Amino acid sequence: MKRWRAFLRLLEPVVGEEALRLRIEARDLARTLAGARDAQAALDAVADIGGDYEALSLSSLATIRTKIEAMRTSAEALTLNDAARDMLRAALARTADAIEHWPLDDFDFHDIAAGLTENYRRARRAAPADWSAATPDELHTLRQRIVAHGYQMDLISPLWPRQSRVWVGETQRLRERLGKHQDLAVLEALTALRQPLARWRGRLAPVISARQRDHIEAAMRHAGRLFAEKPQAFRDRIKAMWSTAA
Repeated sequence: MKRWRAFLRLLEPVVGEEALRLRIEARDLARTLAGARDAQAALDAVADIGGDYEALSLSSLATIRTKIEAMRTSAEALTLNDAARDMLRAALARTADAIEHWPLDDFDFHDIAAGLTENYRRARRAAPADWSAATPDELHTLRQRIVAHGYQMDLISPLWPRQSRVWVGETQRLRERLGKHQDLAVLEALTALRQPLARWRGRLAPVISARQRDHIEAAMRHAGRLFAEKPQAFRDRIKAMWSTAA
C-alpha cells in the first residue's frame, strides 16, 4: 500500500484528481489494518529493546509478549475478514480500470524529476530543527515522507545502480530508525493507566526512553547525510543521471 501510494503521489500532477482519489482510498484501506499493525509494532519494540531487560524477569517478559500476541490475534480476527478482503478486491478492480484511462502520453522524465524533487523537498522540510525536542507526531510525519521518497527513488535506480543503492540504502536506514522509534511509542502507550501493560510501566518506561534516544541520534545522522543537498541540486543530479543513461 505504501509503495502504491508513493507512486500515486508522484503521478498526481499529471493524472490529477483520479490519482488523489486512489491514494486516499489506499490510505483508508491501510488504516483498516491498524489494530493488527500496532500489536505487531509493539512486539517489534519488545524485540528491539533486545537484552536490556535488567528490570524485568524472564517470566514478566514472557507474559508481556503473550499479552501483545493475544492483542494481535484478536485484531487480526476483526480486520482480516471476508468483508475486508472483498473491499480490497473491489478497490483493486476499480484501480485497474482507472489505470487504463490515465493520460500518460505526454508524461516524460522532466515530470518525474519534478515530482521526485517536490517529494524530496517535502521530506527535507519535515526533518526537525531540534531532534531532541521533536514530538512523536513530527517524527511520524517525517517517516511517512521518507517512505514515499524511498519508494519513488526505487523507480529510477536503473539509471545509476551503484549510486542509487547508496541513496536508497541511506533512506531505508533512516526509515528503520524512525519506525523503531514509533514502535517503542506504541509499546509505551500500552503501559498507560488501564492499558494491558500498565503494571510494567515503571520498569519499561526508562528502557523505552533510552532506546528511543538511541534511534533519534542515529536518525539525525542519517537525515544529515540524506538531506545535505538542496532541492535544486537534487533535481540537477537526477536530470544528469537521466541524460547520462539516455
